[in-house]
Amino acid sequence: MSDARTPAQIEADIISRREQLAVVLDEIGVRVHPKTIIGDAKAKAAQSVDRTAGRAFVAVNRSVSEVKAQFVAEDGSPRLERVIPAALLVVGVVGLLTVSARRRA
Repeated sequence: MSDARTPAQIEADIISRREQLAVVLDEIGVRVHPKTIIGDAKAKAAQSVDRTAGRAFVAVNRSVSEVKAQFVAEDGSPRLERVIPAALLVVGVVGLLTVSARRRA
């Protein structure tokens, strides 16, 4: 049993290996190209921002829902026992700020 290859087979193997190596080198060249590296960094940054913005949205939405639940009943009607004191407090704070601003001027 002889595994001897002919010169033509050896040459075909060399050509095939050379083509495979060229493809690998091209892929490496694309991966290390500055534009590719910058593009990858931008994509990772955008993904991180999207994830952070999504988490922030969920947190804000949860907070708004909790505050809304304090002033609105489950049936959608306002809880006057909470709305009226909060409104009076806001009016009082705005009034104090207005008086304070007029005294400075």
